[in-house]
Amino acid sequence: METTLTAPVQGMRDRRFYTGMAIALALTVLFGFGRTYYFKPILGGPLKTFGGGPITPLFHLHAALFTSWVLLFLVQTSLVATRRVAVHRKLGIAGVVLAAAMVVVGVSAAVAGARRGSAPPGTDPLAFMAIPFFDMVVFSALVTAAFLKRKDREWHKRLMLLAYISLITAAIARLPGVLALGPPVFFGLSFLFVVAGIVYDVISRRRVHPAYLWGGGWILLSVPLRLMVSTTAAWTAFARWATS
Repeated sequence: METTLTAPVQGMRDRRFYTGMAIALALTVLFGFGRTYYFKPILGGPLKTFGGGPITPLFHLHAALFTSWVLLFLVQTSLVATRRVAVHRKLGIAGVVLAAAMVVVGVSAAVAGARRGSAPPGTDPLAFMAIPFFDMVVFSALVTAAFLKRKDREWHKRLMLLAYISLITAAIARLPGVLALGPPVFFGLSFLFVVAGIVYDVISRRRVHPAYLWGGGWILLSVPLRLMVSTTAAWTAFARWATS
């Protein structure tokens, strides 16, 4: 038996945990991009990319799709929390379509940003392109795995959470004072969400679900991999070809 609690009690605690994680991730996105995007019309000043250029329609589309993902995740966890699983499953198809659109537009935005020289100060735009590019690789792999495991709710809900976490670094890096600390810090802060899931499993089930070992390991491995790849001649050649 997987749980150490009765099924109804475990289910109630799971619903509370995943709803709480959805809210925490949504707030991270809101405050991470608040100063530079969501609240910018109120705060004043033009919308700008990392490189100081204007926000193009492609980047607005990118923001709209990723914001839709945040809202959809909140809705989906709320549906499960209120036991409207049938509606949750129907919306899941929309989630797959949205995820596919996010990957296409996300890669396009990464290439367009590198072409325009959009990158944090002191960072080569072509090298920086590896960060969002690998975000899309990791995200698409986790969403695909979650879709294939959709009939196994224990795998599915963890893989979907991990897919969301794989995107959260961009928001965390934009929190005040975080970007200047470098990739080890903002990627490390992102991984705290994975740690939260692992800790919850240990407390509630006395073991860590394999989804965190495989999916969390995939996220963790991707960090040094993308940083190493970004400085290679092969990546530079690929980035130049993609942006040409």
